[in-house]
Amino acid sequence: MTQHRRRLTAWLLAGVVLAVVLTLYQADRTGTGEHSAAPGATGSATPSATPPPVPPASPATSGPPSPTAPQGASEPPPPAPACTSPGTCGFPDANSTGPRIDLERHDTGNLSVKKDGTVIKGWDIRGSLDIYANDVTVIDSRITSTNWWGINLRPGFSGLKVLHTTITAVPGKGPDNGGVNYAVSNMGGSSIEVGWCDISVFGNALSMGQGDLHDNYVHDLVAFRNQGGEWQHTDAVISGGGNKGRLTVRRNTLLNPTAVDRGATAAVGLFADTGVVSSVVVDGNWLAGGAYALYGGGPGATGIQVTNNVFSTQYHPASGAYGTATAWNAGGAGNVWKGNRMSDGRPVDPPPAP
Repeated sequence: MTQHRRRLTAWLLAGVVLAVVLTLYQADRTGTGEHSAAPGATGSATPSATPPPVPPASPATSGPPSPTAPQGASEPPPPAPACTSPGTCGFPDANSTGPRIDLERHDTGNLSVKKDGTVIKGWDIRGSLDIYANDVTVIDSRITSTNWWGINLRPGFSGLKVLHTTITAVPGKGPDNGGVNYAVSNMGGSSIEVGWCDISVFGNALSMGQGDLHDNYVHDLVAFRNQGGEWQHTDAVISGGGNKGRLTVRRNTLLNPTAVDRGATAAVGLFADTGVVSSVVVDGNWLAGGAYALYGGGPGATGIQVTNNVFSTQYHPASGAYGTATAWNAGGAGNVWKGNRMSDGRPVDPPPAP
């Protein structure tokens, strides 16, 4: 009995071994085994009718979209261009201001204009213009002055327009100890227009309580000591207050590179020197330099709108040597401060009350 059990066990073991051998032989013939191709093999396997899906790439290791990605693929927008100068950001510069035609030289000296409706066009003036007339237009011209001013509208007259004109001076040749004060001065009782002008050198370039100043490029103001030996204050735009009409300062590039210890005051200076400051719009300008880039009118100022201006850091990290703005009357009727920013995009809050 024992001998029969031993024979049965042996036959069972032999059967198991035979089954294993046949299974391996069949797998090798049909290619269903998980064998990798030998290096250098040239044969191509027949693909399966339904190949297994490729797992998606891990988000942590995924690269940027391929340049040849199919249409509709998500790609980041291109970066905005750097705001390296006023011109690259759409503000006035030497390329968008000044005369547009050839000029004829006129050595006028200090010329007094006394005929209403006079039009000066295409003149390259060595001298200055003193306006004793209404509705005078200076257009597509150049003025190089050694006088106190480039163009001065006298009291009692109105309607002056200065357009597409370069107004500069000869440093060291002016009457105020070699200095010059005003590129355009409005001493009249009504608004004037100054637009698309290239203005330099004069210490207080655009001086008026009322006017429409737009699309101008004011730059390279030159510091000087007055006849009393004191540094003259410098401002790209200056208003002394007490105005009856509106002063609008819009879309200008207003640069004051003067050092503070040489008289720098502001890019836009609204001061209550001769009366309360009121009805002023300062909108969409590029402002840089001065002790503060903007003086806002001080106590009592009303109707002052400071909106959408760019305070540039090209001379000082805070736009002005001491900050962006000062003398702001936050509680004044009609005073608005909105949309102002630094050239790097940071918002500019209104200055605290003095």
